Amino acid sequence: MDDMTLAEILDLSSHGADVMVGSGPTYPWGALYGGQIVAQALMAAGRTVEAEKLPHSLRAYFIRRGEQAEPVRYEVERLRNGRSFSTRRVVALQNGAVILNLEASFQAEESSVDLGTIQLDPQLSDPGSLKIDSWTPQFERAFSEAPTESNRLGEGRATAWIRTLGGLPEDPLVHAAALAFVSDDLPTDSVIRAHPIGTESFGVIEKVMVNSSLDHTIWFHRPGRADEWNMHDFSCHTFVGGRGLALGHVHSVDDQHIATVAQEIVLRDNREPRQG
Repeated sequence: MDDMTLAEILDLSSHGADVMVGSGPTYPWGALYGGQIVAQALMAAGRTVEAEKLPHSLRAYFIRRGEQAEPVRYEVERLRNGRSFSTRRVVALQNGAVILNLEASFQAEESSVDLGTIQLDPQLSDPGSLKIDSWTPQFERAFSEAPTESNRLGEGRATAWIRTLGGLPEDPLVHAAALAFVSDDLPTDSVIRAHPIGTESFGVIEKVMVNSSLDHTIWFHRPGRADEWNMHDFSCHTFVGGRGLALGHVHSVDDQHIATVAQEIVLRDNREPRQG
């Protein structure tokens, strides 16, 4: 299970009408990775939609911690089938308990003006000149230090090139789901960097309890390949009530704005109050 490719993770098995089941590898923290559940839920929804309609947005709520030793059952509800748009709701369950609720909308190709208003930051280094690392065999990333002077909104900016590994089929739904998988990697980094704890040593940061993300939203703007380098550029836009909101843009190497991602994260500082 640990060496599952991303293509294998996204290949769900059918368990009846509008019901699919997926599994995943073992992750270092002992629970399911949120990006896996979102990606598999999107795959389940997309498999009930006409092939010519591709995802343009999704909104997911993380409800319970996912257990990595258990398969996940995805139940799809067909909310609407229109000529241009189709909408689906997906409930992800383990042992009869809901762990995620997702709604996704799909659109048939439509001609219109293509207007890009947010560009790839030219001050970011190319992936070929950066150190590549990974905590998982499903994708690799190369962090690029964001410039201190920037017109990007928010604080705690985190920027990294990310691409999936192991090969993906030539299916735009799979690439959208793979992008959803990796899009859950960087938001927490941004919130931690914006929080005062982000100035502490790594040993201190480990004492901060980061709960499962509260929600995850993606708007898919243009077709992209998840197995090629894409820049994920996140910043924290607010922190209140123990919740940090990270907003990020995903650009291809040739400066196509592929997607916009938003995630709210619970971050709690559990240290004893400082003296003096």
